[in-house]
Amino acid sequence: MVEKNREHNISEAEWEVMRIVWTLGEIHTGEIIKQLQAKKNWSESTIKTLMGRLVKKGLLKTRKDGRRFVYSATVTQIEMMIEVTKEMMNHMCDMHKGQVLIAILNDMPLSEGDINKIEGELAHKKEHAPKMIKCNCLASGQHDC
Repeated sequence: MVEKNREHNISEAEWEVMRIVWTLGEIHTGEIIKQLQAKKNWSESTIKTLMGRLVKKGLLKTRKDGRRFVYSATVTQIEMMIEVTKEMMNHMCDMHKGQVLIAILNDMPLSEGDINKIEGELAHKKEHAPKMIKCNCLASGQHDC
């Protein structure tokens, strides 16, 4: 889980940096720059600025390796994706979250293994599921959005 002292509100460009670090693991500054310039054609200074922001946000850490810096993630990609998704879902009406998940599942590529796990989780969840989820948009909870 993303620690409280880490900021998980990151820009689209910062996600690009993180995806490279998550994929390659510990990585020198030059390799991050090389990868992003090939993918996005960004300037070296832009990339270094993004990396600095991610260090300040607590999502990347650095260590010195001779004259070079090595970057690594302080949170896994899955942890970050879960945290960001949960935060987004917390802004939505409880009554409609199921519909949103169904729409997302329809558009998302999934492996057979993922589908089997989802089916298992749904079967377990169904055992204790209420007939209906109430709207939580108003304090009274007495509304159908």
